[in-house]
Amino acid sequence: MTVSYTLKVAEARFGGFSGLLLRWRGSIYKLLYKEFLLFSALYAILSIAYRLLLTQEQKHVYAQVARYCNRSAELIPLSFVLGFYVTLVVNRWWSQYTSIPLPDQLMCVISASVHGVDQRGRLLRRTLIRYANLASVLVLRSVSTRVLKRFPTMEHVVDAGFMSQEERKKFESLKSDFNKYWVPCVWFTNLAAQARKDGRIRDDIALCLLLEELNKYRAKCSMLFHYDWISIPLVYTQVVTIAVYSFFALTLVGRQFVEPEAGTEKLQEPEPSPALGNLDMYVPLTTLLQFFFYAGWLKVAEQIINPFGEDDDDFETNQLIDRNLQVSLLSVDDMYQNLPPAEKDAYWDEDQPQPPYTVATAADSLRPSFLGSTFNLRMSDELEQSVQVELSPRLAGPAPAMQTPLLSRFLGASAPSPAISLRNFGRRVVPRTPHLLRFRGEEGGDSETAERIEEETVAESPDEPLGP
Repeated sequence: MTVSYTLKVAEARFGGFSGLLLRWRGSIYKLLYKEFLLFSALYAILSIAYRLLLTQEQKHVYAQVARYCNRSAELIPLSFVLGFYVTLVVNRWWSQYTSIPLPDQLMCVISASVHGVDQRGRLLRRTLIRYANLASVLVLRSVSTRVLKRFPTMEHVVDAGFMSQEERKKFESLKSDFNKYWVPCVWFTNLAAQARKDGRIRDDIALCLLLEELNKYRAKCSMLFHYDWISIPLVYTQVVTIAVYSFFALTLVGRQFVEPEAGTEKLQEPEPSPALGNLDMYVPLTTLLQFFFYAGWLKVAEQIINPFGEDDDDFETNQLIDRNLQVSLLSVDDMYQNLPPAEKDAYWDEDQPQPPYTVATAADSLRPSFLGSTFNLRMSDELEQSVQVELSPRLAGPAPAMQTPLLSRFLGASAPSPAISLRNFGRRVVPRTPHLLRFRGEEGGDSETAERIEEETVAESPDEPLGP
């Protein structure tokens, strides 16, 4: 069963995640304890052999090997390789869950499109949705070990009510070397076309909508099958596994507490600070923690790379099958044309309906509504800054040219920059000033003022070459 702890972390509080560390089912301890005990036992055996069984000369050779292994372990890019791999696996895990076919949209369209309160109409609606559920059962039998154990043969599928004996004979008579989970979808389309011909589906638009929803449903079945077929490349999984195992094989030897080299302090795990001196720890705490983190990371990927198994956190496919069948049949049969009477709602005569709050949530009603991040932005108090202005087409003139001296340096001294207009080349660029703007509504203003502005502009920008 999937381990759900959403309610436990609904609110952030002190030690919120700490309570989750004491759980066993679905925990990292349950996944990793065997490998952790094996690593600890091998480390203890090497430590005892070094301390009690080796001669002084052998200890010296072993110490050199340990130093070499400790340096070599640092060359493995374990964090990068393992982190990228786990990210890929987690994204694939969630994509597989979103590919599980759910009949919710399809059953609503069937209930709205296939009409008839008689026995024939009811039979059509129930058969259509049963075909959809049959397709999901067939594809889940192909990818999930739990579903396959529940329906090991097609006879079990018939006994469960997803298929009749005649449908089973028709299904098995179709010879194909590939998976035939798509056959019920074809039955669905043929039966829908027959319902349209008989007038149970009243127009082609309703039939088109029904087939579109079926195609979405079938596409999810197909995607689920292809996720099971096309795995993450084996070489990538092998590289990550070898990287993790080789790293900890080197640390088994390299993280031992051995005799120091001549003129140096004793090797510690990790490298000791001068305050520790020659501290000899029998239990390598940091190495064990490192194993717990990295090997646990690999175990997470191992568990969720195929979420259709029988691990604690794998998908509950059997419960999904039960839920889909019950909900879909209820929607197209018992709920068909079974409507409550239409009545005026409680806010019929209110302009601004406001649902009531409880005492525990009354404070939420006092909070102002969010109207946008700039709603409370304070603007300038000067009225002049809020007056709308526009450029005068006659006075504004051409846009000032942009000079790019860095580009001119690469093009050469004789080559002008393509950003400089030939018309303004050699002329001093006069920046636009506020007196070149005119207020809206003054287009029919004093022409003498406009001529005076033009004369001032010409006087300020004489035609003279640019200086060096």
